[in-house]
Amino acid sequence: MSSHRRSPVVALGFAVAALAAAGPAQAVNYPPPSKPGTGKGKPKGPHRTLRVCKHGHRCFPRIQDAINEARAGDRIKVAHGLWREGVSISGSGKRYIKLVGDPKHPDKVVLEGKGQKKANGVLINGADHVTVNGFTARHYRANGFFVTNTTGYRFTNLKAFLAGVYGVYAFNTRGGSITNSEAAWNSDSGFYIGQTPPQVKPIRSMVRNITSYGNVLGWSGTNMRYVTITKSKFYNNGAGIVPNALDSEKYPPAEDNVITGNEVFWNNFNYYDGAPFKAKPGGTRVGDVPFPIGVGILLFGGRGNTVTDNDVYGNWLVGIGALQALTLKDATARDLEGNQVTGNRLGLDGTDLNGRDLFYDGNGKDNCFGPNTGVQVVFPESGATMVPCPFTGANAFDQQALATAVDWTVGDATHEAHYIRHDHVSKPGITPLEHYTGGVK
Repeated sequence: MSSHRRSPVVALGFAVAALAAAGPAQAVNYPPPSKPGTGKGKPKGPHRTLRVCKHGHRCFPRIQDAINEARAGDRIKVAHGLWREGVSISGSGKRYIKLVGDPKHPDKVVLEGKGQKKANGVLINGADHVTVNGFTARHYRANGFFVTNTTGYRFTNLKAFLAGVYGVYAFNTRGGSITNSEAAWNSDSGFYIGQTPPQVKPIRSMVRNITSYGNVLGWSGTNMRYVTITKSKFYNNGAGIVPNALDSEKYPPAEDNVITGNEVFWNNFNYYDGAPFKAKPGGTRVGDVPFPIGVGILLFGGRGNTVTDNDVYGNWLVGIGALQALTLKDATARDLEGNQVTGNRLGLDGTDLNGRDLFYDGNGKDNCFGPNTGVQVVFPESGATMVPCPFTGANAFDQQALATAVDWTVGDATHEAHYIRHDHVSKPGITPLEHYTGGVK
């Protein structure tokens, strides 16, 4: 801890007050939540292909013009170029639309947000089973690609840079997929699925082969459910993957998610010290809660989540951690319950160590850690909070461990005082990022 004179109770009280006083996020008008998946079924056709191009006959001059003309099930093909607009696909009459740029070269079909009134590059609202494939979105005030109030969206071959909130964002949705996409330099998180409605027969959301770097968080999922994240890379973010439970959205906590087969490394980006994105009022933070930097994977509350078969290395605060969602008002959803952290590989065979491989405050019940390989340092040092899987029963809560973890976030003006630094391995094409030195526009 940064001050050994402060007791755990006092430290915890200070931290909760600081978290509660966090400044509001940048205001953006979003569509109000509604029950997803209440629209009509799959359209029978015949379906048309509508073309968008800047020059030529038989094509629309703007993407939104083609969307306005499109019927359910139609395909909209957008030519290469820079498109200075933000587009909206709304209502059941636009279900099953396919908006296609260049899937092999999404950087050749660019949605540009500078100077635009539209806050999002692509907004899908209440239109089920829409596909967006092969675009780059950059400089939007809110989000690059945003879907809400729908069932079964498909985001693929997308790039999202320098958004004011999220790069690729799904909210209040059922099912869907995010694949083969990249997000960087976004002021909240690169990718996000949140406020997933609880379901009797859950529809899983699949996330595969995404790359997220240079963001506050690589992945943030407030109150997300039924999400599988796999075969993806999260590096050079403030923190890598952070499923969390917050009062800012409905249906806490994060629940029944699977994080497996990912590479999570070098998430030590101190965006507080400078970043290519604009900080939010009161400092850059997620959901009005400042999470610690230097963390690979963090469960902030949650039930029934599985973290397995991941390579986690070079994160200088913690490789994989879990603590109660202490800011949540709903005490019944605050505790960790039934989470498993097992079968992960820490520290890259000893060549690129985490500061601490595992952290767990011992909150809740039925949570288990291990076996995991490569573990050298855990916190608390005794390891008493961590029992191997499978396990049922109350876990051993350590209040001092919780207070220390909170102090990592709000008790350190530099945000780096608790780093345990180690050398990184060389990776072709990737340079470790700790402090931003410019060069991104």
